[in-house]
Amino acid sequence: MADAIRRIDYYYVTVPDKPGEGSRILSALHQAGINLLGVSAFPHGAHRSQLDFIPEDSAAFAKAVQSIGLLALSKKKSGFLIQGEDRPGAIAEITSKLADAKVNITSVQAFCAGSGRYGGMLWVKPPDMRKAARVLGVGVATTSGSASSELATRL
Repeated sequence: MADAIRRIDYYYVTVPDKPGEGSRILSALHQAGINLLGVSAFPHGAHRSQLDFIPEDSAAFAKAVQSIGLLALSKKKSGFLIQGEDRPGAIAEITSKLADAKVNITSVQAFCAGSGRYGGMLWVKPPDMRKAARVLGVGVATTSGSASSELATRL
């Protein structure tokens, strides 16, 4: 079975680096009925953390963040969601295609999903999105709407 790769929207926010801050935001998104395809959090400067959100439905996410008061949310950014059968070199195959096309990868995260599956997220600079999509065989679809995902987790 071939890897499934699609464009995703993501947003980020920086918050105080203190216990419970991420949980507070994730709980508010859960209460608003938001399904996230992925979330990533890491230190960002002195006493701050950055939380990245990859929503299944960007329009619903945008409405929800207004209602819960996430005023410092970034503008919408784009990346790729990658899913497939777990095997040695799965991510290397994808990154090699981009390298051969001279597309620089900003960030990649990939994980074994269990049951012989893997999933990951990959970002390139905005000027390289179209070229990367073409190289990866991805159409112009985004996460708007109610697309399903084996990796989507109701948070």
